[in-house]
Amino acid sequence: MGLFNRKPKLPPAARPPLEADERVLAWAAAGNGEGDGVVVASNRGLWLPGRPHRIGWHDILKATWSGRELTVTPAEPVAERDGYLVVADGPAETYLLVDPGDVPHQVRARVTRSVAYTRQHALPGGSGRIAARRVAGVDGLSWTIRYDPGTSPDDADVRAETDALVAAARAATAPADV
Repeated sequence: MGLFNRKPKLPPAARPPLEADERVLAWAAAGNGEGDGVVVASNRGLWLPGRPHRIGWHDILKATWSGRELTVTPAEPVAERDGYLVVADGPAETYLLVDPGDVPHQVRARVTRSVAYTRQHALPGGSGRIAARRVAGVDGLSWTIRYDPGTSPDDADVRAETDALVAAARAATAPADV
């Protein structure tokens, strides 16, 4: 994009309620541009039309860009365990971005950058993905497990194995004492 081809600033009426240390990185009108809202990527997360709060980069399980549409699948907390959350796929949300600008790039880069650890593990009767994510503005990592379909998160053996796997992953990723 040349010097004179810059995208206009985000209109004040479309600006989400940013926190004091939050800044807009990119934005795009959603839909046909006739009041469908805007998608705003900030340094803290993604603001989507119709949502009163942003989705933190660490809370996005999947994001895909088709060349015209951005589809975002947020994590939905299912249970809180000792030191980690059990999450599931929330409803996928798709937005047509006619003039996407830098939004797809920012979404990909920020979601990818939030991942500090991810590994698929076999579990009794199924499997799941353990992940550690960086949370913008917070020290440390946020740990989650997303069980694959058919895996019973309430099964005692699954829970015990998950606890052990998360503990081992935390120990393996802990900073070394110097």
